[in-house]
Amino acid sequence: MTESQNYSPGWGLPDPDYQSEFYADVPVKRGIAWVIDTLIVLAIVALLIVLTVGIGFFFAGFLWLIVGFVYRVVTIANGSATLGMRLTAIELRRADGTRFDLGTAILHTLGYSLSMSFVLPQVASIILMMTSERGQGLTDHVMGTTAINRAARL
Repeated sequence: MTESQNYSPGWGLPDPDYQSEFYADVPVKRGIAWVIDTLIVLAIVALLIVLTVGIGFFFAGFLWLIVGFVYRVVTIANGSATLGMRLTAIELRRADGTRFDLGTAILHTLGYSLSMSFVLPQVASIILMMTSERGQGLTDHVMGTTAINRAARL
């Protein structure tokens, strides 16, 4: 049995040197997941605009913020991954290796939202994801969280 097969959540994050398969292609998968999640939020906002007979158009920016925040919190709290992350087979983990709970999902989404509000934190987050050994973004570094490849389920 290899060391990577011995990984069990709850004992900390996998070591990127000895268990690199948990971090393989995670930055690319996060980028793809981000595009998928953005399209989902866009579709929900567009639906809300239609359902409000166009009045929502005047509040589209506010709707985008609220829908995006709620979407991320709900999906992350209920599976430690957004729908885009689930499609790309990655999930978020806390520093102790466990999945996100509601509080962690709210804090992570708040950090993500703040970093997406300004250009420099966005750029720093992207650079960190591409260069750090665990593929962590700015919010991940602050919170000690990371995204890993989801283990295959039998």
